[in-house]
Amino acid sequence: MVEKPTDDRPNTPHVPSEDGIPAPSGAANLIDTDYVIGQDNIKGEFSFSLDIHGKVFIISAATILLFVILTLALQNEVEPLFSAIRNWLTSHLAWLFMSIANVFVVLCIALIFSPLGKVRLGGRDAKPDHSYVGWFSMLFAAGMGIGLMFYGVAEPMSHYAASMGGVTVDASGVRTDWAPLGGAAGDMKASADLAMAATIFHWGLHPWAIYAIVALSLALFSYNKGLPLSIRSIFYPLLGERVWGWPGHIIDILAVFATLFGLATSLGIGAEQAAAGIEYLFGIQSTNLSKVVLIVGITLIALWSVLSGLDKGVKMLSQINMGLALLLLVFIIVVGPTLAIFTGFFKNLVTYVEYLPALSNPFGRTDTQFTQGWTAFYWAWWISWSPFVGMFIARVSRGRTVREFLISVLLVPSVVSVLWMTTFGGTAIDQATLQGLTGVKDAVLELKLFAMLGELPLKEITSFLGIVLVIVFFITSSDSGSLVIDTITAGGKVDAPVPQRVFWAVIEGVIAIALLLGGGLVALQAMAVSTGLPFAIVLMLGCISLVKGLMSEPR
Repeated sequence: MVEKPTDDRPNTPHVPSEDGIPAPSGAANLIDTDYVIGQDNIKGEFSFSLDIHGKVFIISAATILLFVILTLALQNEVEPLFSAIRNWLTSHLAWLFMSIANVFVVLCIALIFSPLGKVRLGGRDAKPDHSYVGWFSMLFAAGMGIGLMFYGVAEPMSHYAASMGGVTVDASGVRTDWAPLGGAAGDMKASADLAMAATIFHWGLHPWAIYAIVALSLALFSYNKGLPLSIRSIFYPLLGERVWGWPGHIIDILAVFATLFGLATSLGIGAEQAAAGIEYLFGIQSTNLSKVVLIVGITLIALWSVLSGLDKGVKMLSQINMGLALLLLVFIIVVGPTLAIFTGFFKNLVTYVEYLPALSNPFGRTDTQFTQGWTAFYWAWWISWSPFVGMFIARVSRGRTVREFLISVLLVPSVVSVLWMTTFGGTAIDQATLQGLTGVKDAVLELKLFAMLGELPLKEITSFLGIVLVIVFFITSSDSGSLVIDTITAGGKVDAPVPQRVFWAVIEGVIAIALLLGGGLVALQAMAVSTGLPFAIVLMLGCISLVKGLMSEPR
């Protein structure tokens, strides 16, 4: 890797290059390459502007469209196929997903405490582009908004019920229960503690470590090294100039597939929950047709956000959504079991830390239903989301030091996730145990949130607010996702023509529709796991490149 230092004078101007990426401010080590961003792109002016990386865009788009056509044409045939794919991957490779996620957590912690944490993204004199409030809002809304709405009540209740049931085995001695670890048969307090620890495990350090490593890698190689804002750029220290050839094309294509199917999983889950909420609140039956109409309608709103641009669209909607989410959170804290929520927050943090080593252990586990059905799926889902969330975080994180970046991206959203799960899941468990209410316990997954809200005051208003939150999280995810996919398929250009983003926003909705009709939640999960696997291997190699890149930067 050949690098050349930039001007070491302070206040080097924050000037965007022709591809939209700002030049480093102050000292940084640019990579000396003959590659010019966009040199392999197909450009033209037709009835709309076009600026795409021919091989990456055409192969990605053609493969995705073929997948959609076959899935819609063979709905009955593909459902068992999706189920078989998901079951095989999670049953045979759960250990691999769990091991890789552990590596990301360890690397993040090591970088925070190492001298490499002093490196500043964008050069030694770079200043942050966004305030902390705006930055955190965009981080959290892009990261896992729909998932928190769907699983905030559903997951703690599921783990609680499984833990209370304890261990069950079949005739051959294989466990058939879904309880995490050994469960806590008949013990309400221990079951509640285990349920919250298992839930926080899936929404705490591990997913945000995955996002943080990908985002940090992208930001470093774009803002400090002068390479395109594309996944292939991360691998320059390992591949050299070959990243601009087929090895790089394959990496970017895998990133597009992972991002699209990871997003489709979230959008499909959001549509399931929004449709269930509308049926619960307004009596409009939740059918495949209603879900399709919902996805189409929300995709149209997302297109408006796409056309409005990053600052006017995503940033505004993210801040509105975080305000609404905070309002709902505070409402439940006030009218729900307030004291139990506050004490539960600190207790759950301690319980999470206590159970973390056992829950993150990838080997010798007997709770295979839990590790394969929950953890392996989650880790694959987060990995498939990582190009999307990582690139989006990189776009809005210029000017932060590595240490500041990792602490913020790793810890702040994790703590908020603990508070969210404690408030929503803890309230639901309190209703089922201390209050003896059966509504949330008996409800299907997509209705558990509304069943919990139904036992609190102003249930019509809060349930409607819940639907709005799911929809707006849906919009911000679609908008942000189309921005990221367009950047990858435009050869790393961040200011590619808007019609290309429109195309990808539409494709995201179409894939979600195809998967919902071709197998529902199982199909969504199957594709997240399938695309997450090859990209997990790619990211492991990316960790080596990241460390090599950081070691060459001035501190």
